[in-house]
Formats: sequence, C-alpha cells, structure tokens
Amino acid sequence: MSTHPAAPRHKRLRRMAFLLLLGVFLIVLGLEPDLFNLDRSPVVGFVQLAVFLIGLAFVCLGGYVGFAVPRGEERTIAADIGLRLVATGYVIAFVSGMADVLGFGTETFPEVPSFGILQQTGVIVGEIVIALGFLLVAIPRKQR
Repeated sequence: MSTHPAAPRHKRLRRMAFLLLLGVFLIVLGLEPDLFNLDRSPVVGFVQLAVFLIGLAFVCLGGYVGFAVPRGEERTIAADIGLRLVATGYVIAFVSGMADVLGFGTETFPEVPSFGILQQTGVIVGEIVIALGFLLVAIPRKQR
C-alpha cells in the first residue's frame, strides 16, 4: 500500500478521460445543439455559450487532472507556466464568449446577445493559449 497522496496512474487517467469526454460532449452540445434535436433558435444564445464554456472548463480540468496532479515528482517551471497559461486562456475564452452578457460586447442588455466575429476571435485566441499551456505542461522532464 502506497503512502503517497497521489492517486494511482490508472485512476488519474480514468478521471482525465471522463472529464475530457464530458467536456467534449458539452462543447458539441453547446456549439451544435441541432445534432441532439435541441436547437430552438437560429442564433447562438446565452445557454449555448454557457454550455460550450462549461464544456471547455471540463476539458481544462481534465487536462489538469491528467497532467498536473502530483505523481511523486516536482513540476518543472515550464509546467507551472503552462498551467497558468491554461487558466489564462480559459479566462480569455470565457470573457470573450460572454462579452454581451457581461455588458461590454456589441449587443448590450436590451438587445439579444449574439456571438459575433470579435467574440469568436477572442474564444479562438483563448483556446490557442490553452493549447500552448498544455504543450508546455506536456514537455517531458530531463532525466538525470
């Protein structure tokens, strides 16, 4: 029996896979609800954006569980920077996606929120920052 607080590798990978699959499902549900016969509006609305961003959060959380949960070794500086980039990228994507709802988008409160080109660009930039962060986290440690 191990006295180390970290979960065994197979349990951690199982949790990561579950969170990633749940996140991808929610992303697809948020972006393409008509695949599940749930599309009720011709525009991308608040609920769709919220489901998409919650799915993106689960993907980030799954990556964190898979890469960053202690395995009995110290994280590298690159991994620490990568995890901060993942969090920063999610904040960029969230704020960009919810700009209208938060009150600083092009369609403020009395108008129906829309998912315009600037918001799409901001979400894509946030996703790129998340991907770069995970690339930094995945850099293997140099063996001594």
